[in-house]
Amino acid sequence: MMHNQASLQETKQHGAVRFPFNLYPCTIPGDFPQVALHWQESMELVFVKRGAGLVQVGAASCPAYQGDIFIFTPGTLHALRQAEGQHMEYENIIFELELLGGAEDLCAEKYLLPLQSGRLLLPARLTPNDLCYLQAAACLREVEEANRAKLPGYELLVKGALLRFLSLLIAQGKQQLPAETADTQRLKAVLQWISVHYAEGLRVADAAGVCSFSSSHFMRWFRQMTGQSFVAFLNEYRLNAAAEALHATDETVLTIASRCGFENLSYFNRAFKAHFGMTPREYRKK
Repeated sequence: MMHNQASLQETKQHGAVRFPFNLYPCTIPGDFPQVALHWQESMELVFVKRGAGLVQVGAASCPAYQGDIFIFTPGTLHALRQAEGQHMEYENIIFELELLGGAEDLCAEKYLLPLQSGRLLLPARLTPNDLCYLQAAACLREVEEANRAKLPGYELLVKGALLRFLSLLIAQGKQQLPAETADTQRLKAVLQWISVHYAEGLRVADAAGVCSFSSSHFMRWFRQMTGQSFVAFLNEYRLNAAAEALHATDETVLTIASRCGFENLSYFNRAFKAHFGMTPREYRKK
């Protein structure tokens, strides 16, 4: 699995410590039904190669089509979902900004550090209609080819192409991605709270208390922010955590179900099959 969804703040190390870069070919729903709402401290690019899907950035969702490039700067809440009856193939490029420099030179000071801290904003999406699209897409294809061939010096090619890609975005001057708002800060607090307590018997009132809302207001707000009810989101989060445990451990299905907040094994089996299209045991074998 690409994402360790046991925490909504993803902390997985992508690539080698001294070359923090990786590229994952992914398919929704082939590899997973969705990538749940999360954020990380690294940069993430999603380059849609075939099909269509849905992408959420912050609280806003939009369709994703072949050729679209999505840019998730550090700390950006985002999710990827299946569009009804569609499948989406994409390249997922994840890297730490320190990969591109960090020796306190002018580039780090003017661009990389502000990107890391959220003070420099980038367009969240490039489509084939954008002026810089052809050059930007060529940069990402160069990254993909260099990573595939891994010829001597390929790391320099990867860094150079990613730097050119960022320069094209910055030159656009389109600040489409909203800055961190009180609502996104509240949502991150709720998501972090879920990641700690998801195995417990959680109630809507407990989650509402995290951001000092009434239960009724919280339910409306949470659906507006995520596109799902709190109960549906929590159930999906638990199922994703169970899938990760099936993939990464040898624990019994009963143990995993219990550890992920499911008290009833038959309900867990039914919910898992409805979500992933196979039973927990079939998923583990796959």
